[in-house]
Amino acid sequence: MPEISRFYGITIKMFFKPKEHEPGHIHAMYGEHIGIFDLKTLKMTEGDLPTRAQELVLEWLNQNQMELLEMWDTQNIKKLPPL
Repeated sequence: MPEISRFYGITIKMFFKPKEHEPGHIHAMYGEHIGIFDLKTLKMTEGDLPTRAQELVLEWLNQNQMELLEMWDTQNIKKLPPL
C-alpha cells in the first residue's frame, strides 16, 4: 500500500483494486491504531483511531480531498504535503 503522506506520527496510505474496492478511501495509521476514511464523505468508516488523530486526518483530508479523489480515479499516486 503506497504511502501518500506522513505527519504527527500518522501515516496515510492508499491501495487500489478494481471497482469492488469502492468507495474511494484512505488508510490512516497511528501506532497500532488504524482508521479508514471515505474520500467523498470524509467520515471514518472503520477503525479505532484516537479522536485527536481523527481530527488531524480530517483537517488533512479537507486540504487534499480533490487531489485524493483524482488519485483514486486515475490510480496515479503521488506524495502529498504533510499537515
